[in-house]
Amino acid sequence: MSTDYQEIKGTYSPIPLAGKLALITGATGGIGKATAQLLAARGVHLALHFRSSVSAAQELAASLTKAHGVRARVYQCDLGDFDAVRTMHATIVREMGEIEILYNNAANEGTIMGIQGRIEDVSLEEMESCWRVNTGASFLLAQLTVPAMARAGFGRVVFCTSVAAATGGVVGPHYAGSKSALHGIMHWIAKNYARDGITCNAVSPALITNTKMFANATDEHRKLIPLQRFGQPEEVAQVVELLLTNAYMTNKIIAVDGGMQPSAYA
Repeated sequence: MSTDYQEIKGTYSPIPLAGKLALITGATGGIGKATAQLLAARGVHLALHFRSSVSAAQELAASLTKAHGVRARVYQCDLGDFDAVRTMHATIVREMGEIEILYNNAANEGTIMGIQGRIEDVSLEEMESCWRVNTGASFLLAQLTVPAMARAGFGRVVFCTSVAAATGGVVGPHYAGSKSALHGIMHWIAKNYARDGITCNAVSPALITNTKMFANATDEHRKLIPLQRFGQPEEVAQVVELLLTNAYMTNKIIAVDGGMQPSAYA
């Protein structure tokens, strides 16, 4: 028996995201801001997380509301403080409603070791600090939001990971390990919640300029990229937008890396 396409939970429509509520962590950074701008243009209401840039967050929210008429509110939180993460989630739900789109974008890169880094240059304390933000908070926010998505029959979860999860990268083992763990979490959520109308994917950037991590990118870094140029935040945001609007794409890692990785990877 054939199933009517429009009856399948979470299926694509020309404007599938208008009126939905998205939480973007690290929303004032290059990739987070670019993603917020794309989603606002689609009519998505936004809960914009930030850690310290109060004025930048407020300015972004105001500009999105003015340009697109969406609701946009800002929420300050140290993602390494799990109690604060729980409080932020509860506040968003109380003020804006249940989160329907979760983009775990924020990251703590810690010490950037570079191409010639040594493992002894990273302390266990820095490793733990990096994991709390990149892995722990991302898992916790998924744990807090996915059940409501399942009840509603619609949800989108995207993790911003890194090509470093597959290659080791240039930042360090603390960062690469924290991002690799997100791939396992993503695969588990995608597999277990697909029947609830939830898709879960990861976007995996590498060497993106105009971000805090690579504010001072070097020619040595550029030579690692087959396209021989750095990526832009908007190019990552476009892939996030694809992952949110395509209801048939789930359980995938999409690299945005200028050709550094020849194919998809686990």
